[in-house]
Amino acid sequence: MPRHLLQRPTILVSAGALGLLTACGSEPDTPPELRMAPVPVTVATLTDSDSTASVVATGRFGSRDEIPLGFKMGGVVTRVLVDEGATVQRGQVLAMLDLREIDAAVAKAQVAADKAQRDQARVQRLAADSVATLAQAQDAQSALDAARADLSSARMNREYAIITAPETGTVLQRLITPGTTVGPGTPVFMLGGSRRGRVLRAGLPDRDALRVRVGDNATVHFNALPDRQFSGKVVLVGRSADPRTGTYPVEVAVLKAEALPSGLVGQLTIAVRGVLLSSLLPVDALLEADRDSATVYTVSSDSAPGASLTAHPQRVQVTRLEGDRAAISGLPANARVITRGAAYVTPGAPVRVITSATLDSMTPARSVTRSPALALRTGGMVP
Repeated sequence: MPRHLLQRPTILVSAGALGLLTACGSEPDTPPELRMAPVPVTVATLTDSDSTASVVATGRFGSRDEIPLGFKMGGVVTRVLVDEGATVQRGQVLAMLDLREIDAAVAKAQVAADKAQRDQARVQRLAADSVATLAQAQDAQSALDAARADLSSARMNREYAIITAPETGTVLQRLITPGTTVGPGTPVFMLGGSRRGRVLRAGLPDRDALRVRVGDNATVHFNALPDRQFSGKVVLVGRSADPRTGTYPVEVAVLKAEALPSGLVGQLTIAVRGVLLSSLLPVDALLEADRDSATVYTVSSDSAPGASLTAHPQRVQVTRLEGDRAAISGLPANARVITRGAAYVTPGAPVRVITSATLDSMTPARSVTRSPALALRTGGMVP
């Protein structure tokens, strides 16, 4: 694949401007024949490239485990023992069906199992006297096993005709009243379990979901409680996007929020740890662009303003373009990068840091072959 390079612009400097540049960089202790005029440039200091960022999202508050409860078999509801908002304990009875038909099925299965037990015992005695064959004894045993399985199934159906709380929690919804006819598996309660706490659920776009990690700290504000702030911690980051919204689910465990009702709308702010942030620079600061990399010039960060410095080339990664600015990574924190005048320096060349206003007032006439920003955007080779 061909490499796309940015060439340095051709500079036409007037004699007067050249004399000004030479005068700015004169050093009395250097012989005139060895003296090189410092190039006037402007610089920008990068912020900490490993600083903490924030991800903000809006979500709904509730129990982490919201459990729909229903009857295994259909029937008529005879008793409902709790209302919405009630706190229940593990094993507590919440509702039950009319058990008459189910009890009859259990009794029928019990009678069939008893008969199969007697038949199997009789055939076993006959087989011992060589009156019954081995096949008849095996058939009797199989019939007994089947009858016992039917009895176990009938008893399980009766057990699931009574709804009990699978864990301690709060009844979020009650969808039945006594006399309601329900089908098998139809949810009749929604139970908010307390075993794994309460969370704020939100959806994050892909770029934010990739930055958030389990264990990141968060703060939560609720619209209904504008004066209170709750602490939290990320306990889940989804690995699959919601097909309807395209967002990734995130759950933040909210501390000391047991008394709050489910369904509150809240805003969470997640402090993202250890994420490399890209620094924005003017596109003109980038030279020799090659796909997603480029060269910038830096100067030392501990020299006094106005002092003569030396330019040093550094290779960086270009992560994205935002108008006439480019986001880069690969430089240490607090690096001083030449922003204006980078195209007119060479490795090791002396430079003088000045303000943009001063540079504008002394900029010489020049002819630029092609804009570095245009070259980065097109990715083509500069003629």
